[in-house]
Amino acid sequence: MGKLKDIWSKLKSIKHIEIYLALIVGLVVCVIYFSTFTNKNDTQEEVSTGNYTNGVEYVDYLENKLCNVLSNIEGVGNVSAIITIENDFSYEYATDKETSQEGETSVTTETTILVNGEPVIVNKIYPTIKGVVIVASGSEDFAVKMDILNAVQTLLEISAEDITILN
Repeated sequence: MGKLKDIWSKLKSIKHIEIYLALIVGLVVCVIYFSTFTNKNDTQEEVSTGNYTNGVEYVDYLENKLCNVLSNIEGVGNVSAIITIENDFSYEYATDKETSQEGETSVTTETTILVNGEPVIVNKIYPTIKGVVIVASGSEDFAVKMDILNAVQTLLEISAEDITILN
């Protein structure tokens, strides 16, 4: 107890101790804020820009993610999902347009821009979801079934007509 009093008296004798303590607390808060801010952005970017080489990998990812979310809804129980898609990934490429005038006729030529022999991708167009089938052990309860339906509609941005929920 004597050591604590000695430490306390030394701290009290330091001029402007409040300013030093405020600076230390501020630095700690900044470090915590920026470390969580950076991790959160990295995770979101990784999820939203996943490097899927084809529609099958993308659908597998969506099915797993959907099952994880749905299984956390109270009363759902065991759940599995199947997602069908209309098309595969498509891409929009950077192009260079040149228009030349030959008399009264103008001719426009469009060429794809290449970097190191590869076309430059301007936009990656994700596959369109055609339908979803959910099998959940708790779906016999109407409220649970509605929770599943609302979650799938929100997560995948599709209409209720494209979702089938089975027990």
